[in-house]
Amino acid sequence: MTNPEEVRATLALEDGMCFQGYGFGRQGETSGEVVFQTALSGYQEVLTDPSYLGQIVVMTYPHIGNYGVNRDDVESARPQVAGFVVREASTRASSWRASGELHRYLDEAGIVGIQGIDTRALTRHLRDRGAQQGVIATGDVDSQAVVVKAKASPGLVGRDLVKEVTCPAPYAWGESVWRLGEGHTAAPPARFHVVAYDSGIKRNILRQLTAEGCRVTVVPAFTSADEVRQLAPDGLFLANGPGDPEGVPYLIESVRQLVGERLPTFGICLGQQIVALALGARTFKLPFGHHGANHPVKDRETGRVEITSQNHGFAVDPESAAAAGFEVTHANLNDGTCEGMRHRTLPVFSVQYHPEAAPGPHDSHYLFRRFVELLTQSRGR
Repeated sequence: MTNPEEVRATLALEDGMCFQGYGFGRQGETSGEVVFQTALSGYQEVLTDPSYLGQIVVMTYPHIGNYGVNRDDVESARPQVAGFVVREASTRASSWRASGELHRYLDEAGIVGIQGIDTRALTRHLRDRGAQQGVIATGDVDSQAVVVKAKASPGLVGRDLVKEVTCPAPYAWGESVWRLGEGHTAAPPARFHVVAYDSGIKRNILRQLTAEGCRVTVVPAFTSADEVRQLAPDGLFLANGPGDPEGVPYLIESVRQLVGERLPTFGICLGQQIVALALGARTFKLPFGHHGANHPVKDRETGRVEITSQNHGFAVDPESAAAAGFEVTHANLNDGTCEGMRHRTLPVFSVQYHPEAAPGPHDSHYLFRRFVELLTQSRGR
């Protein structure tokens, strides 16, 4: 709910559409690609997912912030979104796990938000017109001047955003999954050593790998193939991340060398796009991307339909993937796009969605076990 003390705010899109509301979080101005996110919960995981760097996220569920924020549900060290848009932001945190309120969390992180707008109308507009650049500005501003700024803001195509979220140096990960009453559990005995390229990796991916018996070494995205070889891994993991996969040629080249040496490899989201480009396939930008926790994906091998969490604005072209030696294993039931691949001759597979999703859905956790099975088979050769 709004009150007279709240600060006016404007969201302007590059096509001239403007929405008037009230600011929450940090006051000021921010720009980014405006996308909509259809999850009903998990807003803290969304905010801290590095894949959203450079994007203003619109939550389609109307009531956001009611269970506050806490220290356990973050996917990275800080919120990563460029801006946050909601219908109504709750100022009360009603959860025994909460350590603070959403609006204070955003303010402390410097994230500009807007509430009190018709997010349904905005979502329909983005669905029909496609994701586009936008600006949120708080205070009494000239809407048309904000539109001009939106038109001038840089898009995602061709930009290297990975360099802004990757770790500065290698590190070992030891935390396992969270359980009620226990918190984040200790890692089980490790059977395999996996090197994970950090292109914006989510913490719950690392927790899932650890829970399956992997000792994980996380390395920066700019780590060369030679440096990875020196770590003597049993397998390679390619993480999610922000922006255009073609904007990180250094990572593509390292992956090209490593997968060509038959190192067992599993990629998620940006990781799928990177391995596709590394082996000669193409990627393209989706009209408005896939962002939500309710996307149906069909496993072509089993016929099983999984409800999945997704966050990507680019996808792999399936025809070029087939020419590069891949077979499509999973397909999106909303638009038919490629959601998973497996190479015909190399020990490489990937998915476009997020099997590690927190708080869920958990339909796709089996993919981490599949990776361990691939590592086991490789070691037995």
